[in-house]
Amino acid sequence: MDALIAKADAIQPLSGKRKRTAPSQPKAGPSTKTVKTDKTSASIVKNTTLPKSLRTQPNETTESSPYKHIANKNLRRSLVKTATHIAQSQALLSDAVDLLPSEESGFIQTDGPLERTWRLTQSEIGRETGAEAARGRVEMKLDGGPYRIRYTKNGRHMAIAGKTGHVASFDTLTGAIHNELQLGETCRDIVFLQDHSFYAVAQQKYTFIYDRDGVEIHKLKDHISPTRLEFLPYHWLLASVGSAGYLKYQDTSTGQLVAEHRTALGACSVLAQNPQNAVLYLGHQNGCVTLWTPNLPHPAVKVLAHLGPVASVSVDPSEGGRYMATAGKDGHVKVWDCRNWKGAVREWSLRSGGKGDAEVEWSQKGVLAVASGGSVNMYTSPSIKTVHNAPSQPPLYMTHPLPSASHRPITSLRFAPLQDILAIGHAQGTSSILVPGAGEGGMDTGEGLDLYEGVKGRREREVRALLDKVQPDLITLDPEFVGALAPPSKLTTKLPTTGGSGSSRANEVPYSRLSRAERLQVSGKADVTEEVVSDADEQNADGKGKIDREEREKRKMRGKGKSVKRYLRKQRKNVIDPTAVAIRAKLEKQKAERKAEIRRVKYGDESQEKSSALDRFKRTSN
Repeated sequence: MDALIAKADAIQPLSGKRKRTAPSQPKAGPSTKTVKTDKTSASIVKNTTLPKSLRTQPNETTESSPYKHIANKNLRRSLVKTATHIAQSQALLSDAVDLLPSEESGFIQTDGPLERTWRLTQSEIGRETGAEAARGRVEMKLDGGPYRIRYTKNGRHMAIAGKTGHVASFDTLTGAIHNELQLGETCRDIVFLQDHSFYAVAQQKYTFIYDRDGVEIHKLKDHISPTRLEFLPYHWLLASVGSAGYLKYQDTSTGQLVAEHRTALGACSVLAQNPQNAVLYLGHQNGCVTLWTPNLPHPAVKVLAHLGPVASVSVDPSEGGRYMATAGKDGHVKVWDCRNWKGAVREWSLRSGGKGDAEVEWSQKGVLAVASGGSVNMYTSPSIKTVHNAPSQPPLYMTHPLPSASHRPITSLRFAPLQDILAIGHAQGTSSILVPGAGEGGMDTGEGLDLYEGVKGRREREVRALLDKVQPDLITLDPEFVGALAPPSKLTTKLPTTGGSGSSRANEVPYSRLSRAERLQVSGKADVTEEVVSDADEQNADGKGKIDREEREKRKMRGKGKSVKRYLRKQRKNVIDPTAVAIRAKLEKQKAERKAEIRRVKYGDESQEKSSALDRFKRTSN
């Protein structure tokens, strides 16, 4: 083993392994030195390879590149570079999955099939955990409830807002209170902005922004009577929805109102965001859940989730926002698959038995908390994400009943990021309980998830976040389309050729590139009664040259306003209508009669045909 450690190049990839000559075969030349091999390193090299991320990536050649059909070499080089970077990132991810431990850790494990995890109380869990984790159990009795709770992105700072106007923010790690306000009016929601330095409060009439010391910074008069607030960290957008039914996006870096959407579904008090694509989910009084983006004036998706008003909506962050949980006032909880929207994956009734407001919340590891009545129930995957047709109760992971009926109703549930703590907001204040396995263990300092971040680090992260701010137009249901080439259009058509000579339009042409006349011709909606002069017919037989442009446009518009033409334009469709055919035949007959009358008046007797001997046999009309 010492020889293996001392040898620097003992482990090498198989493709780059150096050739060694056998000890019995001397080298050609004057010297007859032999190469001494290490049997230990040679045995390891045969059965060992480097991870994919450490191997030398082959250079993309023009022949093997998937972008060889692109003529612009700069664009082709950029796409090849991007594809290589993506391949290296995928190799690093696969190595992380293979090398790092992937088993689910942190959840409560039972010794036998007769044991149940939901039988454990918070006192028993606190005794088994460490002293640092047990500090997360905090019970705050306050008089301004019911309360709404929010955490910062790293989970260190916490803000609460009572319905009677009591607002406070503090450090959960040290217990230091940043500020405490008595606003004296109704407060419906609270949310932190980019960090704990600023937070927004949805008050009775407008939305206000306060700093860390509790000083009022801004008064957003555009956000009238807000009920719920959400902040998009990568876009620096503050979203609010109110009793007027308007969803508004406010850019906190520039102060501009980015978008304002009218939901047309009445007052709304349910708002949640998908952390994967920054799409907002609204729950309405008619039981519908709608998905909104700033660049669309209408909902991207509209789902009838419940038979009654929607009480709460939450999106699962553990699997990239693929699952959504909804709770309605009809007493049902449903889990939806956001990839197909073909129906609820799992549905069950509330354990409280009665109907009313219920709260749902997902944790970073996929634990679903459902608050109803006087208790909070927790469920884990994959039981709640497996398709189950019968509306039965899923296996219960943990439960926590509130100590007394005075704590009801439960108005807010929030899992602390990076910690196994669930904060509950109720009428008598807030309660924090331990939920083993709910929080993500590893923190990403590049995402601003450092619990021990200093002032300098916070300033650098804020500047970096402003430079990397994502534009609101990029918020879509599928964020993977950014940076990819648009697929070729599948809607192509082949126009018929005119004459014996070949036409350049005879090949398949995308429908979007056709002119309006050609689109009408292909779709069968072209009106044969309208005369459209083409460029090929502009040359007449006498060689007089092209018709003047103004005269041609005037001729096109002739007779456009007639009632018969308007009727025919309305009847354009790819169906043979006998009425339209009869009217077109009548118009053709009238047109022929007018031409004959014009020819008779213009040329006089010369245009009249000479009488023949057969005219006597023609019937004369009396």
